[in-house]
Amino acid sequence: MESLSVYHGAISRETCEMRLYEAGKDGSYLIRDSESVPGAYCLCVLCNGFVYTYRLQRDAEGSWAAETAPGHTKRLFRKVKNLISAFEKPDQGIAIPLRYPVTVKKPC
Repeated sequence: MESLSVYHGAISRETCEMRLYEAGKDGSYLIRDSESVPGAYCLCVLCNGFVYTYRLQRDAEGSWAAETAPGHTKRLFRKVKNLISAFEKPDQGIAIPLRYPVTVKKPC
């Protein structure tokens, strides 16, 4: 996960929301550590002034899945970057397709 430029690590929900609001475009997204479930991650995306959060978890076989809207089939991915690519398309069970990665600002 650390190799992904959109992975922000152990930031709070509030910090996450601030970074997405600063990005200011619907479809802006980032990934952070879950605050409530150890070992899980959160895919957070901005849509119409709200931040939607989808939990990402790895199963025993090492595949990744996101909790999406009810009625959508759970899909498994070998890599998180493949999951991100899939969620860049419409009608994947999230509020809006992922469009604008919010990357970690590295110190100079």
